[in-house]
Amino acid sequence: MAEYKVLITTSGIGSRLGDLTKYTNKSLVRIGNKPAISHIIESYPEETKFVITIGHYGQHIQDFLEMAYPQKSFDFVNVDIFDGEGSSLIYSLLCAKDKINCPFIFHVGDAIIKDHNFKVVNNNWVAGYKKNNSSQYRTFNVDSKKVTHFNEKGELNHDYVYVGVAGIKDYKDFWEKLEHIYSKDKLNRSLSDVHVIRDLIKTKEINYIEINNWYDIGNTSELQKTRSKFPSDMNVLDKIDENIFMFENFVIKFFSDPIIAKNRAKRGKILEEVTPKILDYKNNFFKYEKSVGNLFSRTVTPKKFKYFLDWLDKYLWTNENTDLEEKNHDFYFNKTNERINKYFDKFNENSKIINGSKIPTISDLLSELNKEYMCKGISSRIHGDLILDNVIETENGFSLIDWRQDFAGELETGDIYYDLAKLNHNLIFNHFLVESGNFKINEKNKVINCDILVSKNLLDCREILHKFIVDKGYDLKKVKILTAIIWINMAPLHEYPLNKFLFNFGKYNLFREIDQK
Repeated sequence: MAEYKVLITTSGIGSRLGDLTKYTNKSLVRIGNKPAISHIIESYPEETKFVITIGHYGQHIQDFLEMAYPQKSFDFVNVDIFDGEGSSLIYSLLCAKDKINCPFIFHVGDAIIKDHNFKVVNNNWVAGYKKNNSSQYRTFNVDSKKVTHFNEKGELNHDYVYVGVAGIKDYKDFWEKLEHIYSKDKLNRSLSDVHVIRDLIKTKEINYIEINNWYDIGNTSELQKTRSKFPSDMNVLDKIDENIFMFENFVIKFFSDPIIAKNRAKRGKILEEVTPKILDYKNNFFKYEKSVGNLFSRTVTPKKFKYFLDWLDKYLWTNENTDLEEKNHDFYFNKTNERINKYFDKFNENSKIINGSKIPTISDLLSELNKEYMCKGISSRIHGDLILDNVIETENGFSLIDWRQDFAGELETGDIYYDLAKLNHNLIFNHFLVESGNFKINEKNKVINCDILVSKNLLDCREILHKFIVDKGYDLKKVKILTAIIWINMAPLHEYPLNKFLFNFGKYNLFREIDQK
């Protein structure tokens, strides 16, 4: 097989994906279990040599690929102008010219090709897909096996949509024509590989390959369609500042804040008795062994849940002699006030009636809480985000994943009441039921009604949790108050209508606990 390289461009800002590329690169948007770029990388043979252009959050791309594929060959090219004046796809390609001294395959970073392996470059070719709507894509026409013409976006008379993948055998001619085109119109941001191929057609034969399974992630509507075709083993809600990627033997977590990633890795080692082994850490990413088993959220029964609580009591919740009052005040009250202010950036607190009860403002409710009572916690090793979706049921017990990075800055210990409240919250606010739309919030004339469907299985588990709390001498009322505060804290982290539901559902339940005292 003749030598060739694969050139993948990831330098663009991905503006058509909105907030999903606010904190990272569009090639790291998750599709199924893995980011888009993994689907591209894994579609080529193991020995393939890759050249990757990086710009927008380019270090994220480099760190991820080196962590996920330590045995593969990557050559990273920094693109200095990837946004604004002077930026274009053709400029990104030009930056990689010195790394491509052989035939190559160009593969744009937002095109996933399934069930088709590009293995050879023994001629010049482009990949096309049969699609009628060409409003967002450049297209081409063919005669027999040859490409005769490339069209701009929106052309009605076309044979194939160009998917952004091309094999270039005559690479010297390609680079010569690219440099010529760029030199004449350096500020044209629309210049791309298509302009070069269009010029190459005049002197070289360009064949085409018909693709049957092409998935685009270049805009939000196409991303949604693509995601529907790639099943995931994870039941997690989208967050713009963090992500999780699952491979056969390991998991990689991403955080836009490198301090969070660093502390997660540190706490993983502190909790190594109950969590998977940490394998690697680099800037915004850390990698750990994949636990073999099933998500406990899918297998939990009351009997198993009781065993789980005993397991936690034995292996995780080890009491420590640490004064938590200052930490708890910061975590339960200062953090909550920050989250409430963030929520008020979007919504006004103009409803006084929730589920038939006249309820004070959230500030009045919080002022009624006995802060000394709430801040006297029990110091212990904790998970920090103890929900059933963060528990793997294994053959020998359980493995805890996605632990919190700290507790008010403390890595070693936290308040056991927070773990108990997180469990209590999750037995009502279950991710699977929420994603299925099994919650409601209706508002009319400043009157709100909100409710959520809870399965009998989880309600039975909740009864077991409450009995465990009482039997162990913990304060059930404090757990319920913290559960309501957790819902209020979660509200600004989600989109409408879930954010409004969480705030008002939390406020209603906080009022109930205060009113019952």
